Amino acid sequence: MISSFNRRAALGLGTLATAGAVIGRQAPAAAEPDAIDGAALVEATPQEAAAKVGQVYQREIAVAKGNWHSLITVASTREVVAVADQVDTVVEAYSVNKLAVAIAVLDKVDRKLLSLTQRVNVTSGIVAAGGDGIFRLDGAYPSSVTLGHVLAALLTVSDDTASRLCGLVAPAAEINQILRKKGFVRTQVQPVGNPNQFYLGRTTPREMHTLLRKLVAGKLLSAASTRVMLSRLRSPIAFTDGIRREMSSLERGRIATKAGWFGDGRHEAGIIFSKLGRPVLTYSIFANGQSGAGNFGATHPAVRARARMGRAFLDTVNTLPGDPEVRIEGFDYYEPSNGA
Repeated sequence: MISSFNRRAALGLGTLATAGAVIGRQAPAAAEPDAIDGAALVEATPQEAAAKVGQVYQREIAVAKGNWHSLITVASTREVVAVADQVDTVVEAYSVNKLAVAIAVLDKVDRKLLSLTQRVNVTSGIVAAGGDGIFRLDGAYPSSVTLGHVLAALLTVSDDTASRLCGLVAPAAEINQILRKKGFVRTQVQPVGNPNQFYLGRTTPREMHTLLRKLVAGKLLSAASTRVMLSRLRSPIAFTDGIRREMSSLERGRIATKAGWFGDGRHEAGIIFSKLGRPVLTYSIFANGQSGAGNFGATHPAVRARARMGRAFLDTVNTLPGDPEVRIEGFDYYEPSNGA
């Protein structure tokens, strides 16, 4: 448990200044919890926080067993490595690579080759009959949706049909070319016979970590397209079984995350933001070989491990200010509705 660790290593602080994308509204920092296990938080350095994160990671993978390939860093004036576990191993990315697909599509939006308002047709032939998502539940085809709707489904509920719809506007070869030009030579989708379809392909923990850091720094897409990515990944309906599971709705809103699962693989990559709206911890975690390969729920050993990691990670960096070069202000926070 977190209480077994030095509380000075449980958090951090600092001051930073900078610029970034503006996205909606932001909840007041005072609404955040300020204690671990009911005790007052003690400020710590980023180096101490990284050491704590590393301890938590090692503890949890020892319990979950299997194979782990991860890169986790704590942001400061210079990134502090908390975990570097086989970071250059090429892994099957599964749905984590939907991040890469979305970046390729939005790159074309930025170049005015596509627009979020253009419509794509959802036919019965393109619907992924199994797997995850909402399009397969419609039961009424053909239908027509905007590209913005497709990306929202892709990045939140990890819709498999949305991935196929992205292939209609960005074929596999073009996606890979865009990614290579951005420096991601190992983060590639896998082409199939139909040029507009693909398997989600491979990546490495290092490349996925770099992709996230460049994304949040505004080095991959325009400010508007960066806003599209991060607002969807931080939304209440983005993945909640792993890193974000043991958190309040407000805390979940500070985390942009994307998970992927297939066979015995259980992966997740994302960014924790500080109370100041700056990226403070970036994680790229790929796991396989644990027991329960047929269990895709929250009780899978690797998913449980990530849930415990997520709670401890957030508590550990909760007073750190984050990256001095990036500030993302005013994300929408969760406001439930009662209908009309």
